[in-house]
Amino acid sequence: MSWLEALILGIVQGLTEFLPVSSSGHLTILSNLFGLEGESNLTMIVVLHVATVLSTLCILWKEVVWIFKDFFTKQSWKSYSGLNKGTRYAINILISMIPVGIVGFFFKDTVEEIFGSGLLIVGIMLLVTAALLAFSYFAKPRQREEISPLHAFVIGIAQAVAVMPGLSRSGSTIATGLLLGNKKEKIAQFSFLMVIPPVLGEALLDVMDIAEQGFSTAMNGISAGSMIVGFLAAFITGCLACKWMINIVKKGKLIWFAIYCLIVGIFAIVYSQLC
Repeated sequence: MSWLEALILGIVQGLTEFLPVSSSGHLTILSNLFGLEGESNLTMIVVLHVATVLSTLCILWKEVVWIFKDFFTKQSWKSYSGLNKGTRYAINILISMIPVGIVGFFFKDTVEEIFGSGLLIVGIMLLVTAALLAFSYFAKPRQREEISPLHAFVIGIAQAVAVMPGLSRSGSTIATGLLLGNKKEKIAQFSFLMVIPPVLGEALLDVMDIAEQGFSTAMNGISAGSMIVGFLAAFITGCLACKWMINIVKKGKLIWFAIYCLIVGIFAIVYSQLC
């Protein structure tokens, strides 16, 4: 993998991780176009995902500090409503992790098989993403100030389903939260924070697998320089995209991403049939 390919992959990962257009779908399309495959490509993808998680922490560090500060503040644990906002937020994040944890624990092999099924499934899931974004754009439910535990679980289900390549995680969770009637900026922030624990956990498992196979095997075809370039590109563009996406959701401009997903989805389907 050249440094230019790593740069492009990093920029695309950083942008699409937060924009509702599916980072996994775009990385799959680019990997096919560049002819990248095997352990080295997997290693780079793990690095890029860690970079975007760090960009989330960088942009939303005040919210993360607020959650931890409230969680460790002395309070009554007798009821959910009696807890402070930061603690309730942390509990909701934990609740949202349940569905994706179940999928990762019991259906990991099945998901990996789907990821290896080519561009056709990516194209179809991009069309599903487009439909979901369009539906949430035209629906006008009332805006709730705080996400409830039930809504957190339903949004977590959307995140678990979005492990399908081409089905946008941020698009699915934000659209689901909007359809449930949650306030736009609240659901965007929650969508970005809720993904941090699962992605870090998955990255840790991938690193353990890579260690078992041997880092020399995993790094075959990719230099340290290319990895650094990809990491920095994903981190910097991720920081920009995270701030940009929160403002986009506030303004309710998701319909443009629905159109984009429709176009890219059709391209992926046509390309898969021609090649």
